Amino acid sequence: MTGHPVDKDSVVAFVRTQGRGVVATVSSGGTPEAALVGLVALDDGTILFTTRASSRKHENIARRSAVALVVGTEGEVSLQIEGTATIASAERRAELAEEFLNHAPGSRVRDPAFALVIVTPTWVRSYDVSGAEAVVREEDWTAGP
Repeated sequence: MTGHPVDKDSVVAFVRTQGRGVVATVSSGGTPEAALVGLVALDDGTILFTTRASSRKHENIARRSAVALVVGTEGEVSLQIEGTATIASAERRAELAEEFLNHAPGSRVRDPAFALVIVTPTWVRSYDVSGAEAVVREEDWTAGP
């Protein structure tokens, strides 16, 4: 990662390089549910992914917006991201579809069986074990990235 590992530009670049991560949501019973998803990062730090409209993720996010993401599961650097998620309205989905497809060609962002999820990060932690000692950095994004 270049720059400060939890600043907006570095997070966006890392998510774009990785292209996928694990998203955790909260079930109706209060238990965590996690799944691997393809991720798209917008220039402003917002993170997008698609999910089947019939999935547990969709149901969980519609009920409770809290989510957590882990990005970078195979290398020496990973990000933990917490935030709020919303299901995009039809208008917002149409606005974002082209940009989503620019980063994830062939995705199902326009498929009516899928929903577009918009994640607004509120907290980011980077974990880097590429050096002699692990380096952990955190940043509160509640005031914006």
